[in-house]
Amino acid sequence: MEIPKIHESEYRFCLIMWEREPVTAVELAKLCRERLGWKRTTTYTVIKRLSERGVLKNDGGTVTSLVSKDDVQAQELSEFFEKRFEGSLPAFIAAFTRRKDISPAEIEEVAEMIEKIRKGEGK
Repeated sequence: MEIPKIHESEYRFCLIMWEREPVTAVELAKLCRERLGWKRTTTYTVIKRLSERGVLKNDGGTVTSLVSKDDVQAQELSEFFEKRFEGSLPAFIAAFTRRKDISPAEIEEVAEMIEKIRKGEGK
């Protein structure tokens, strides 16, 4: 399934929705006012736009997601890798480690992930 593109401000909205769903549009408008500084009409416009694109469903004022946070993040990461690192995980890791120290615990955690992938347990 193709995940619709979610822009940055829409993603911040979705984080709130995913945290609370199912949630009423009224409650989302209140939360978006508190956390994002949005007017009620802005929230309703985003709900309508994301509903039209198949990201969420607004059923009688109750909003639920049609795509998961994990799926959206995975697609964004995939696009990022392709665009910036030509799909190369080693190129990404090399660039990342040039700018950030990695703790021994993080190195061990990554090594465990790689071992699971080798054993076919990676998905």
